[in-house]
Amino acid sequence: MGSDITHRPLQSSGRRIAVIGAGPAGISSAYYLRQAGLENFTIYERADEIGGTWQRNRYPGLACDVWSHVYSFTFRLNPAWTRSYAAQPEILDYMRATVTELGLWPHIRLNTGIASATWDDDAGTWHLVTDAGEHVEADVLISGQGMFGELKYPTIEGSATFAGTAMHTGAWDTSVDLTGKRVGVIGSAASGVQSTPEIAKVAQHLTVFQRSANWVLPKEDVVHTPEQLARFHGEPGALQDYHDGIMSFLGPSIPFSNPTILGAAEWVAAVAIEAVDDPETRRKLTPSTPWGCLRPLFSNDYYPTFNRPNVSLVTNSIIRITPTGIVTDDGTEHDLDVIIYATGYVVDKFASRIPITGRGGLPLDHAWADGAQAYMGLTTTGFPNMFMLYGPNTNQGSLIPMIEFQARYAAQAVQRMDAKGIDWIDVRRDVMVAYNNELQAAIDTVQVWKGGCSHYYLSESGRIVTQYPHSMFHFRDELADVDFDDFEISRLRGVGRAGPGSMVSR
Repeated sequence: MGSDITHRPLQSSGRRIAVIGAGPAGISSAYYLRQAGLENFTIYERADEIGGTWQRNRYPGLACDVWSHVYSFTFRLNPAWTRSYAAQPEILDYMRATVTELGLWPHIRLNTGIASATWDDDAGTWHLVTDAGEHVEADVLISGQGMFGELKYPTIEGSATFAGTAMHTGAWDTSVDLTGKRVGVIGSAASGVQSTPEIAKVAQHLTVFQRSANWVLPKEDVVHTPEQLARFHGEPGALQDYHDGIMSFLGPSIPFSNPTILGAAEWVAAVAIEAVDDPETRRKLTPSTPWGCLRPLFSNDYYPTFNRPNVSLVTNSIIRITPTGIVTDDGTEHDLDVIIYATGYVVDKFASRIPITGRGGLPLDHAWADGAQAYMGLTTTGFPNMFMLYGPNTNQGSLIPMIEFQARYAAQAVQRMDAKGIDWIDVRRDVMVAYNNELQAAIDTVQVWKGGCSHYYLSESGRIVTQYPHSMFHFRDELADVDFDDFEISRLRGVGRAGPGSMVSR
C-alpha cells in the first residue's frame, strides 16, 4: 500500500495522542504515527492483552472469513500463515508478534480502559478519564474501538432464572467443559455457524435455535504446504506477490452490486445445503431472502453437522427461558445444561460506546441520534481532532486494509497540522452532510440490503450505518490525501501543548 506520509527519522513530538484500543486499529495507528514522526502516543487497552476482537473472542471454531494473507498488516505481511483462513489463536499470535517486532509495548497501557472523553473548548484539548479515575490530557484522540466491542443479548423472559451455565460466544468461558452436556445455541449467524460444528463434536445433544436462515457458502480453506511456506519465507517478492494477487481481486470488488455474482453465490450455497440428509431440516435451513441481504457466512462444516444424530434444529420462536431450559411457542420445553448466546454485537455505536463530549458540550450519542455518521467513516462534526478507525459505513472487504487506509490518513493529518501550526481541525458540517448524502444514495442502490432482512446494518432510524457501498480501492483513493479545505481549523498558539515525553496526566 502506498503512502503520502513524509517519512523522516523518528522523533518525539509535543502533540499528545491518545489511542483507544490495542486491536488492529491501535496497532495500525501506532505504525503510521511513527512513520509520520509522531512518537508521543499512548494506546489505552481495557483488557489485559492486545488483539481487540481476536483477544476477546475465543469460542471454538472462530476463524477469519477472508483470506489470511489479506487479513494482515501491509507493513508486516506474514509468511507463516498455516492455512487459507487462519483460526483465532494464530491471528492473536500474529498480533502479539507484530507489537513485539515493532517495539510498541512501551506505548501500550493494558488494563486501562477509557471511561469518558471530553473536549475542552478553551484549551483545545481532550480530557480523558480512565476506568480507574486517572485524568489524562491529549491533543488528538484516535478511537480504535471498532464495531465489535459490546455484546448483544436478546430480551427473553426468564433468562435470569436459568440454573445451568449461560454465556455469550463473545465472552466464552474456556473453563466450561461441554463434553456430555445438553447444549442450546441461540442464533445462527457468524459465531453460531462457526461454533456449532465444534460444539456438536463433544455435546451429548446440541439444539440450534434459528430465527432466520442464513446462506452459508463453503470456503476453500486449505493448509499451506511446506513448499508454499518455504517460498513465502525464502523467495524475494513471493509473499508480496501472493498478497497483491488476492488484493487485485478483492480490492476493486463490489460484491453486492453484480447480479451474476449474487446469483452464483446463492446457487453455490443452495448446493451446499444439499449435504443435509433430512428434507425438512434442509427446508428450514434454506433462506427465503437473497444472498447478501444478511451478512455472508462461510463454513465447510455447518450444514453437514445437522446430519449428526445428536443435533437438532428448532425454528419455533423462543417464548421463555426456565431454570431447566428453553420453551418454544409450540409448547415444547427443551431441557438444557448450557445456553450459548450466539447473538452478535451492538455494532452501530462505534466510538459512542463510551461517553464522548465534543464542542459546546455536545454528547456524541446525541449528535448521532438519527444514526452514526462521519466523514469517510473517520471524523464527525463537532468533535475536533478525533479520528475513528473502522467507524460508520466502513464495513467492506477485509477489515485490516480498511483500517490502514484510515490510520494513514489520520497520521498524515496530524503531521500536516504540525507543519502548518494548526491546533485543531473539525470537519465542516456541509462536507460531512454531502458525503453522507452521496453514501446513502449509493447504499440505496444495493438491492439485496433492502431484502427485508433483520440485520445489524440498520440503526434504529432505519439508516444503514455499517456498510460501505463501494470497493476497498475506492475507499483507499478517497483517503489518499488530506484536504484542509474540508475542515474548520483553529490556531490556539500552543495552548494545551506538552513537551516531549509521555502523555501528561494530572
